[in-house]
Amino acid sequence: MTKLVAKWNYPTTVRFGVGRISELPEALLAAEIAKPLFVTDPGLARLPVVADALAILDRGGVAYEVFSDVKPNPVESNLTTGIDAYRSGGHDGVIAFGGGSALDLGKLISFQAHQTRPIWDFEDVGDWWTRADSDAIAPIVAVPTTAGTGSEVGRAGVLTNETTHTKKVIFHPKMLPSIVIADPALTTGMPRFITVGTGMDALAHCLEAYCAPGYHPMADGIALEGIRLVLENLPTAFAMGNDLTARAHMMSAAAMGATAFQKGLGAIHSLSHPIGALYDTHHGMTNAVFMPYVLAFNRPAIEGRIERLTGYLGIQGGFDGFVHRIMDLRAQLGVPSTLTDLLGGRVLSDEEIDRVAAMAIVDPTAGGNPLELTKQNVRSLLEEAIRG
Repeated sequence: MTKLVAKWNYPTTVRFGVGRISELPEALLAAEIAKPLFVTDPGLARLPVVADALAILDRGGVAYEVFSDVKPNPVESNLTTGIDAYRSGGHDGVIAFGGGSALDLGKLISFQAHQTRPIWDFEDVGDWWTRADSDAIAPIVAVPTTAGTGSEVGRAGVLTNETTHTKKVIFHPKMLPSIVIADPALTTGMPRFITVGTGMDALAHCLEAYCAPGYHPMADGIALEGIRLVLENLPTAFAMGNDLTARAHMMSAAAMGATAFQKGLGAIHSLSHPIGALYDTHHGMTNAVFMPYVLAFNRPAIEGRIERLTGYLGIQGGFDGFVHRIMDLRAQLGVPSTLTDLLGGRVLSDEEIDRVAAMAIVDPTAGGNPLELTKQNVRSLLEEAIRG
């Protein structure tokens, strides 16, 4: 029984359903935000989905400004510019509107705008989060427009250090948004590439959380159902982007993955983070590339768990049957087969492989992998993913 000790957290208030974006002014009022900074990404800022949301704010008499200097993999300079906009505009909260990049940066702006220490002092290491002035953290209303990261129900944000080219996870309990508006209709305009990448990200979150060691039966149950929702609905969302039922289930799966991965992640993410930081690849698509290779690597530690999973999903063939299902899904969605394919034919050199391996084993997600990650076995994993 001494091993049955854990600390559990569950997400915030979520207003889920088609059309609920109309409640944005009301959600701001409930979160006690009078003058929000509307944080989104530059591509989304030019689309009707943002124009429609801003029109709702206008009709509600909300004073706001828009900030959209957000890279797909947000960097410290994005945060610095965002904080300048937040302070100069006299804002008292953030609307984080978009995919994982906008959600993460919006949360980080609200967190860091009135701190006195550098952002890197709050990396998700031990109890570093206690260094922050909790009273200075502004409230957040999160509005996801993709179904993948689940950042809308998370207590952390990922930021790339431009000097070291490493992704860092910044954590604080008060980075959890006060209110989430999860409107599946907002996701219907996603390009197919983004639907695939974000959907596979949600799958990776659920799968790695389920396989992570530790005692968290609630996270395990959430992850199980999240995996089922992705496998059954991502192909439909890919083929018929306006199918609101599939989009709704994918949006649920994304939030479920982020709720479940408080239990842990693993090598899929610890490999994806350095690849994304060094080569600016899409995070979810990078996860999708690494997924079968990491499953095979972890097989000695997770085979029994995967067999229980296949029983729940009705997949025949145990572990091998599940891997075949993942491979079939990747092929159906056009996921690159190898890391070389993902990088447009570029084959990593020995020096690059060494660098990625060294970064992967110290990534915050590495500790959740079912098998210990070493530079040698991670290097072998990378070589498998390069060759196919």
